Amino acid sequence: MHAAADTPARPYVGRYAPSPTGHLHLGNLRTAVIAWARARAAGGRFLVRIEDIDRQRSRPEYEARQLADLAAIGLDWDDEPVRQSDRHPLYDDAIRRLPTYPCYCSRKDIQRELAEIGGAPHGAPGAYPGTCRDLTDDQRADKAAALAADGRGPSLRLRSDVREWTARDALHGTIAGDVDDMVLRRADGMWAYNLAVVVDDADQGVTEIVRGDDLLSSAPRQAHLAHLLGVPEPMYAHVPLVVSAEGRRLAKRDGDVTLRDITAEQAKRWIIESLRAGAGVAGAGGAEALREDAAGVGADAAGAGAGGAGADVFAEVDDIADLPEVFDLMAIPRERVVFR
Repeated sequence: MHAAADTPARPYVGRYAPSPTGHLHLGNLRTAVIAWARARAAGGRFLVRIEDIDRQRSRPEYEARQLADLAAIGLDWDDEPVRQSDRHPLYDDAIRRLPTYPCYCSRKDIQRELAEIGGAPHGAPGAYPGTCRDLTDDQRADKAAALAADGRGPSLRLRSDVREWTARDALHGTIAGDVDDMVLRRADGMWAYNLAVVVDDADQGVTEIVRGDDLLSSAPRQAHLAHLLGVPEPMYAHVPLVVSAEGRRLAKRDGDVTLRDITAEQAKRWIIESLRAGAGVAGAGGAEALREDAAGVGADAAGAGAGGAGADVFAEVDDIADLPEVFDLMAIPRERVVFR
């Protein structure tokens, strides 16, 4: 168990880091707006990073479209976007500084072993059971030879010395989570997301990470990696996901509500309405007005507040550019936001 130590305040640096594997949907755009507004409200810097580490699925046309969409809804950023595909030396250096061991298990091997032993002996269900952690040199050589005969190689895992770590979140408080011997480099040579994102955020001086709360459970293990690398553990702010009226999460793979389906102006109005609801603006809405104006685009932020000072200031906001002047992260509801 770990409690993140207080560190001297650093100049605020925020970021938004899309993967160019599809178009940004409305939930992605809303998170980007929150990250941007948070950074600008703090008088800090805002960066965009292209997380194209998955070279098989990443496409330059998606990268170009995503950057254009962010600009279309009124966001700007400091410095040119960096790409993970250009940063392999940084990940190599991080690997050399971490305790690791090769793992010869396939996903099926791990699932089979977990089924046989009734789950991981330590950690959360599905956690790696440590099969390759303490192999002898001869056992490693035999397993490496068997993989090589099939044209494959081992993955590289963290040799973790803790089972739990904590991270700090501006919305959720202290988050405790399991840490296992996570993969840092995959068997196909591709860098794991957990390693790359920690290295990138540290290298770029990111102080707070605003992202969707589907990644909430990843924060403790990423904070632990930052600790092992000797870099500051960032603050997190995991914001609610946007879901459909049926409760289904909007996802790029489903082609759900992008700027191919609605205009940038409609997207901006919806995002502002959802933040008004979070601040408790009477009526939350404009949902009906938006449905009429945007041919079916409306918003309902579940669990909106009951009003107050936040409502007063948000009631005057009618453009994304105005958000930094009134933005308060804690006005964002923790419940999922419904798009309908």
